[in-house]
Amino acid sequence: MYDQYNRQINYLRVSVTDRCNLRCNYCMPQEGIKLLRHEEILSFEEIFDLVKIAVEEFGFAKVRLTGGEPLLRKDIMVLVKRLGEINAIKDYTLTTNGILLTQYARELKAAGIKRINISLDTLDQERYTRLTCGGKITGALGGIEAAISAGFNPIKINCVVEDNHHEPDAQAVAEFAHKRGLSVRYIKKMDLGRGIFGVVNGGTGGDCQACNRLRLSSDGNIYPCLFNSLCFSVRELGSREALRRAIAAKPLRGESSKHNAFYRLGG
Repeated sequence: MYDQYNRQINYLRVSVTDRCNLRCNYCMPQEGIKLLRHEEILSFEEIFDLVKIAVEEFGFAKVRLTGGEPLLRKDIMVLVKRLGEINAIKDYTLTTNGILLTQYARELKAAGIKRINISLDTLDQERYTRLTCGGKITGALGGIEAAISAGFNPIKINCVVEDNHHEPDAQAVAEFAHKRGLSVRYIKKMDLGRGIFGVVNGGTGGDCQACNRLRLSSDGNIYPCLFNSLCFSVRELGSREALRRAIAAKPLRGESSKHNAFYRLGG
């Protein structure tokens, strides 16, 4: 379907959890977060029904699972496999910090996930630990190797930068990726409340004029834009009406939002 600005909206990002096993300082507030209660989070059945409607009735072709860290969701492979059976999904992808890929990479590949994006902002252990509030880079690197071994291609590395890809950390990540045949997307650090964002270097994110995505939060709200607090409840409106309203209300460009959070909607 097309929105009021003649953009074809065909990309659905599905956040399956607000939980994460890292605490990246640009994603999670340092004071911590109030986690959603179990009953607030969409069930697998609710997610499956919405995705099926979005793909088969509204023409969505790309579905990405995200979080939080999506692989933390209990029994996540049940959902991954069910969604993989929706033949009309042309591009079935997942974004992860990589920590759990040593456990799940081969299962994800077998279940139909076509591409994986893995977050990696630095190759320096001390800096990685500081950025993630205690994470170990060996986990992320092990996950990347597991994804390569499982046969994922392409594998994209998401690298958050302060200003640009010429920064030392970004250059080190680029060299690492090049040696392993991986591609890199440089994402300028965003600020939802202040409305700071830019076009992703190596990707299409942040380009409002070409934006083709909606976001489903783990608690069942469809957001037309990450940088806008407008959302439509799936549980209150039903999947079809929530999708229809979200597409119709998609703004021309992002502005700011003090309500949204990366750990609930992905980046």
